[in-house]
Amino acid sequence: MEKFSYTPAQKQALALLGGSALQVMLFGGSRSGKSFAICAALAVRAIRYPGSRQAVIRRYFKAAASSIGQDTLPKVLRLRFPELEYDYQRSGGCFVFPNGSEIRLIGLDDFDRSDKILGNEFFTIYFNECSELDYASVQTALTRLAQKLPGGVNRAYFDCNPPDKRHWTFRVFIEKTNPFDGQKLAHPEHYAALKLNPQDNAVNLPADYIENTLRELPLRQKERFLEGRFADASENALWSYETISRCRCDHAPELRRVVIGVDPAVTGNSASDLTGIVGAGIGGDGRYYVLADRSCRDTPVNWMRRVIGLYRELAADLVVGESNNGGDLIEALLKSLACDVNFRAVRATRGKIVRAEPVAALYERGLVSHVGSLVELEEELTGYTGSESASSPDRLDALVWALTELMRPSCRFIPAVKTTGLIR
Repeated sequence: MEKFSYTPAQKQALALLGGSALQVMLFGGSRSGKSFAICAALAVRAIRYPGSRQAVIRRYFKAAASSIGQDTLPKVLRLRFPELEYDYQRSGGCFVFPNGSEIRLIGLDDFDRSDKILGNEFFTIYFNECSELDYASVQTALTRLAQKLPGGVNRAYFDCNPPDKRHWTFRVFIEKTNPFDGQKLAHPEHYAALKLNPQDNAVNLPADYIENTLRELPLRQKERFLEGRFADASENALWSYETISRCRCDHAPELRRVVIGVDPAVTGNSASDLTGIVGAGIGGDGRYYVLADRSCRDTPVNWMRRVIGLYRELAADLVVGESNNGGDLIEALLKSLACDVNFRAVRATRGKIVRAEPVAALYERGLVSHVGSLVELEEELTGYTGSESASSPDRLDALVWALTELMRPSCRFIPAVKTTGLIR
């Protein structure tokens, strides 16, 4: 039998999860043991309180099923409760225990499953990767935290890799304020948070994961995924998480036109810039939809294959790329790899921040929706101030090229008959 013991950080987390606070957030770096600790707490509550219902809520059911349903929760049950028999109903995303308790996986993208939130009362709700959720959806789900059990206390658990300090997770659990009006929470003692980082879970990680993977990340991502820090919110940034989140959607409508924006890197080694590759479209409703971010650090031939793959996937109309930063390279590669792909070179005649401002204004007006959560792109957007010392915003540049093309009058007045191959 596999030997098992909690790390000291997980023991501290479990004490907090079972303490006096009613809502607890575990935040910190990647692979730090946060979800393992919360899944262990869910299992304990399911076993201790017969007939109890626990919900694991994530933006996408597929993500909840793969990360929690097929990985973390089965691992917890195998290591922590090896004698326990349970039934996992894969199609419905539900773990059923011998005492009648359940742990249900729910994605807010699936209307049938998300309706179960409003149709049932739960004893425990776990918001997995809660930085991907908007606070209004969280508040709606919390209205169902109402299953009454003898001797039991209803609890809500949260985990995330911390975004920046403007995000509701920081405002609620660190500042203890209401994200909607900035007022102090009526019962701040009901909210608690604990940071767990990869170093706390090193015994359970590959020997080189921290040094060779996390320490090699760009600074902003390193702060989030290695150090587990909420990034300072720059008042000069053109984008904010609130602006992006308030218009996020799970599906794009029929689209008039779809464009792939490319900000090319002309080399493909570990020190190269990223090649920004972003797909976006304009809908029949006149709104803009950011569909996918496939940016990468690779050789020109390989990143061009990604561009072509996304062009096919989205049934796109056009690829746009900078002519003064590899534009000739893009056209030459397209002709050699896929001569049917339409390409138009664009030239950067103004500074990055000047080009970005009209696109940021579309977001401020509520005219741009991200289809799903595009975490790395959104980190780059919300961290960009135009400072000359900042690293090259390659994803942002690709987005700006795509949306600038879609803002052209020739794109805005095409009949809305186009659909994409994007699966959401």
